[in-house]
Amino acid sequence: MKFFVASKGDHKSNMIKTMVEQYLLDFDLEISKEEPDLVISVGGDGTFLYSVHDYFHRLEKTAFIGLHTGHLGFYADWLPDEIEKLVIAISKNQFEIKEYPLLSMSLTIEGESEPKKYLALNEATIKKIDGSLVVDVNINGQHFERFRGDGLCVSTPSGSTAYNKALGGAIVHPSLSTMQVTEMSSINNRVFRTIGSPLILPSHHKCQFVPLNRDQNFVITIDHMTKSVDNVVSLEYTVAKERIRFARFRSFPFWQRVRESFISDEY
Repeated sequence: MKFFVASKGDHKSNMIKTMVEQYLLDFDLEISKEEPDLVISVGGDGTFLYSVHDYFHRLEKTAFIGLHTGHLGFYADWLPDEIEKLVIAISKNQFEIKEYPLLSMSLTIEGESEPKKYLALNEATIKKIDGSLVVDVNINGQHFERFRGDGLCVSTPSGSTAYNKALGGAIVHPSLSTMQVTEMSSINNRVFRTIGSPLILPSHHKCQFVPLNRDQNFVITIDHMTKSVDNVVSLEYTVAKERIRFARFRSFPFWQRVRESFISDEY
């Protein structure tokens, strides 16, 4: 089996990266940055996001596992004091694959012949640089509402515990093939009105944002990436056909992760 170890880049993470590489080489596994069967991310959830984006072109062939140098995160099953257990598990090449949905975003810019395509593991957002964001929200080609406010966030089930949760969105189990639209400080009064609640859309739905004024600057994010764009005709979101593959060497139920991350044991 071929593997690659991605590091956060700090001293601790780099030391662990070197240690994991040497152990796996001792078990006759092969390092391959270009064509890994398994990518081991050492750092935090941010490092994991970077690692996944580096291999979006070979999702069907590469599985991912996270080793957290801090505390357990949503994309990390292992801690530094468990390195030997992890290495032995990998060397036996016996692991379960869990596939979870990704988000697909299509950005259409005025004057460009083809839309730009992006994938996100957590979420994609749109905001205005100055003033309120005003966009028409269409679902499956039908007008749903005219949104006015700070911005909109479209998240995957895996990303529902990230920015989406901070915005008041629902936590969705990552086995469900859905996407979620949440508002950022919408304007609701006698003149302007939005739904005011998160929308959870199934995999066969499309959600489209159409700016009322294209001659504006927008800030869009795709996970950790931020882009400033103008002349936006539309942004279309769907549950991606591609899926991310997690390598599971032991059981770590999603709701246990949620509880340990957000609920204290002290009552």
